[in-house]
Amino acid sequence: MKILVTGVKGQLGYDVMNVLRQRQIDCLGADLEDFDITDEAATTAFIINYRPDAVIHCSAYTAVDRAEEDAVRCEQVNVEGTRHIAAACREIGAKMLYLSTDYVFPGTGEDFYEVDDPTGPLSVYGKTKLGGELAVKSLLDRYFIVRIAWVFGKNGNNFVKTMLRLGQQRDQVNVVCDQVGSPTYTADLAPLLCDMVQTEQYGTYHATNEGICSWAEFAAEIFRLSGSQATVNPIPSSEYPAKAARPFNSRLSKKSLDLAGFSRLPSWQDALARYLREIQE
Repeated sequence: MKILVTGVKGQLGYDVMNVLRQRQIDCLGADLEDFDITDEAATTAFIINYRPDAVIHCSAYTAVDRAEEDAVRCEQVNVEGTRHIAAACREIGAKMLYLSTDYVFPGTGEDFYEVDDPTGPLSVYGKTKLGGELAVKSLLDRYFIVRIAWVFGKNGNNFVKTMLRLGQQRDQVNVVCDQVGSPTYTADLAPLLCDMVQTEQYGTYHATNEGICSWAEFAAEIFRLSGSQATVNPIPSSEYPAKAARPFNSRLSKKSLDLAGFSRLPSWQDALARYLREIQE
């Protein structure tokens, strides 16, 4: 099997490529210098020239707050760019795996969102990621949509690295306590995506590490495991204003993974402990 991975310089694309290479699967990682996904002709030419059996589309506009003032660019990348890749996949008969997000949901209540629950994004970022989902569905039958949340990995910036830095600079760190979800370690997610794309189990999935927490609880565990003396000061979202609205409830049901026979990811606490060891090495 031959697999193209977009966004290879990002946290997830980096780990997906590592897994594919370890498994000795024919693969190619691409990023902006290889082709701009917002350029339809360049995207089509690159994909048709490489002729992959599948594309794992990790590239995205992920600056959630900036997107509120940069909506046109965000849509060009997350919706139009995704549509260009899906169209090229259709032309050569390739599968496509698209990474989406908990932000497609309104984040109300306390129930776990099922994959077919009504969407209702609150932000430009969420709306464009949902737009990418719809583009994939409209063009392809052989697709996987995988919604993830609270991503952290070795290659790039993330909440864990931010907390480690702040924990060295401050005695106390204010962190919101009323947004609940599940972190996702890219080194755990990448093998699942590589397994999935080699199957015919098409559809929409939720894939995060097991267990739920608030951002404040996540931060507290980061400080505990890293030996930081800093303490977390839990605050409501109303005291931490941001340009983009965040979902308060990002609980994602993994029932679709279970039904398709895919293994769930380890607990987020276990993932965090392994991640801290990895970045300290």
